[in-house]
Amino acid sequence: MKNRLTRSLSLLLFLLLALPAALRAQTTVIRTMLAGGLTREYRLYVPAIYTRTTGAVPLLLNLHGYGSNNFEQENYGEFRPLADTANFLVVHPNGTLDAANNRNWNTFGPRGQGVDDVAFLSALIDTLALRYRVDLNRVYSTGMSNGGFMSYELACQLGNRIAAIASVTGSMTASRLVGCTSGRPVPVLEIHGTADGTVPYTGGTALQFVAIPTLLNNWVQRNGCNPTPVVTPVPDINTADGCTAERSVWSGGRNGSVVEHYRIIGGGHTWPGATFNIGVTNQDINASREAWRFLRRYRLSTLLPTRAAAAPAGARLLLLPNPATDQVLLDAGQRLGAEALMVRDALGRAVPTAAEPTADGRLQLATAAWPAGLYVLTVALPGGAVLHQKLVKQ
Repeated sequence: MKNRLTRSLSLLLFLLLALPAALRAQTTVIRTMLAGGLTREYRLYVPAIYTRTTGAVPLLLNLHGYGSNNFEQENYGEFRPLADTANFLVVHPNGTLDAANNRNWNTFGPRGQGVDDVAFLSALIDTLALRYRVDLNRVYSTGMSNGGFMSYELACQLGNRIAAIASVTGSMTASRLVGCTSGRPVPVLEIHGTADGTVPYTGGTALQFVAIPTLLNNWVQRNGCNPTPVVTPVPDINTADGCTAERSVWSGGRNGSVVEHYRIIGGGHTWPGATFNIGVTNQDINASREAWRFLRRYRLSTLLPTRAAAAPAGARLLLLPNPATDQVLLDAGQRLGAEALMVRDALGRAVPTAAEPTADGRLQLATAAWPAGLYVLTVALPGGAVLHQKLVKQ
């Protein structure tokens, strides 16, 4: 999937080289690290205002689109001027090359196959936290196109580390949306053009991209937000950009979570407010400013459940057999639904589950496809009580 961002690479590089040297970032650190047996690359922007003596600062992951790279994203989805005043770190990692030699994030195929980008980005957060004073309560992800898809993947699998996400022209595939187990409310901002020809607003394509209204409604339900949004037209301050915008906000979610959407009416597969025009680009808003405005207010600690209700006396979660091979039976002493179950591996990553209720109210969980190792199963009981149990998969 080649988008117009990729096809405009030569123009983008030409314009960047033409910029005065004084406007280029002077504090970008370029490094590599080993993750999953692969050498991975990243560019870290450290604003001049940052010092180790002024306290921990937020970290923003800014992820490139399919066929693009971290250098292009650093300049196209520009956050550095914001970081200079708001004092946060911006890291621009590189995805890996696919069979067609296009750099990408592993978000389109079946979950659990191919490069483990979730593990890489989690390790990257750890690496940066060792070298800089990172506020691990305020780690966020944003990205363009495939980078937006990856941000949703982090919300699903790394919700214990990513406080909130902002996707620009991204979505999810149908299979990954169904298998998403976020485990907590994750605030979501989606910015998307109705005339996007690469990730269509109405969904579809051979990769089964989810329509943007369907995607938003799903996260509204996940976060427990008010199903009726407040819709506000955005002033059309630039009448020559070929599009307009409106803002929708679904508020009232659990622990203060919100789902927000900028619908760019007539907008293409582009980053609103970008200096480089690679299609119909809205100039009534600036996607970077809106993303940071949205993300900065959220802290992981306030989005996590505060205190679960006490479990009934004597309640416990039985797993039969344990260790398990192909399947395991869950018994909590009361009727369970598949939606009550969440599974995480030894690294804390959410594991897609295939659980079926039995006639007597227990859950039968298929485990044949899981790699051998240790897992933690969590069951939410009616009334809010939560039970945990470790499972060994042989």
